[in-house]
Amino acid sequence: MAMDEKLMDWHRAGLIYPVVRFYGWMPATLSVGYFQKVHKEINFEAVKKNQLGFVRRPTGGRGVLHDDELTYSVIVSEDHPDMPESVTEAYRVISAGLLEGFNRLGLKAEFAIPQTKAEREMLKNPRSSVCFDAPSWYEMVVEGRKIAGSAQTRQKGIILQHGSIIRSLDEDKLFDLFLYPSERVRERMQKGFKSKAAAIDELIPEPPSLAVMKKNFRAGFETALNVQFEELVLTASQEEEILHLAKVKYSQDEWNYKL
Repeated sequence: MAMDEKLMDWHRAGLIYPVVRFYGWMPATLSVGYFQKVHKEINFEAVKKNQLGFVRRPTGGRGVLHDDELTYSVIVSEDHPDMPESVTEAYRVISAGLLEGFNRLGLKAEFAIPQTKAEREMLKNPRSSVCFDAPSWYEMVVEGRKIAGSAQTRQKGIILQHGSIIRSLDEDKLFDLFLYPSERVRERMQKGFKSKAAAIDELIPEPPSLAVMKKNFRAGFETALNVQFEELVLTASQEEEILHLAKVKYSQDEWNYKL
């Protein structure tokens, strides 16, 4: 999270070009959206039991278990000539890279577009604390099931969109991490989750490695955005800035628990 924020700062200052970044998590980590009320929604005993990291994202949305996945982030100026002013349409442009990446893996993915007023209202008032419980505008679905979750924020003229491309998912572990009014409610939600979300290993007999996924999604973003990537190598000073921000912000209870 600290690296995403610093990349935004450096791009805003004109020090770096727009960035597409791929990364993973060690240890596996539960991230929550900027506005989530964690003490009402998160089972911290289960977070500790599973030896998970815990962090609050600068973006909105709901809880995500980052484990066997490829995570991506895109940092670009709002005034970039290829970026629409509308948040929803910017989602569409950026997510086209995900769509192309899934196609390259042999998955017939498509954009999720809520069709009815009821579906659009459900996005404003989600019933679940779990991110993959329902797709938002222009997220990826395969056979009607959500396969990637994304979130976006705009800060001082810079767009950050990041999200999870799930290779495999321990569903029981995921649902252990949240609080429910009753066990019956949990069972109903978890049962419904199976029809709403899918990991890649459920859709491909032999799921690709994370390295192969990264290669295909990198190519997908290059094709969709009509760009040729160059590797960004951070300086020692930049790495120190990231570590400092991680220490003073993203590792602090004041940020993560909103005390």
